[in-house]
Amino acid sequence: MKKIVASLTLGLTLAASAASAEDLEFLLINETSADLVEFNVSPASSGSWEGNLLQGGYLAPDYEIDVLIADGLVTCVYDIRGVFDDGSAVEDYDLDLCDLGEYAFSE
Repeated sequence: MKKIVASLTLGLTLAASAASAEDLEFLLINETSADLVEFNVSPASSGSWEGNLLQGGYLAPDYEIDVLIADGLVTCVYDIRGVFDDGSAVEDYDLDLCDLGEYAFSE
C-alpha cells in the first residue's frame, strides 16, 4: 500500500550558521499525472542538491503540501528539483520562494 503525502509539513535542516534567519514556508503542488517521488531544494548559490524532502513518501497528482525550509540562511533564492515515478525530472533555478509563496509542478 502506498503512503500518500497530503498535508505533511516538511522540514529541511541544513548546516548553516546564520542565527538571525527566518524560516521559509511555501506550498508545493503536484499538478501532473505522475507521483512526485523526490523533491530537492538547495540555495541557488549551492551548486549541489540537498536531500530528498519527501523522505520515502510521495506527493500524488492533484495534492499539495506545505514545505518548511529551516536552514538558517538569509536567502529566499533557491533551486528546486522534482523527480516523478514515470522517470521524468524537472529542475527550476533561481526562484524567489519568499515572493512566490507556492510552487506547482505541471505538465
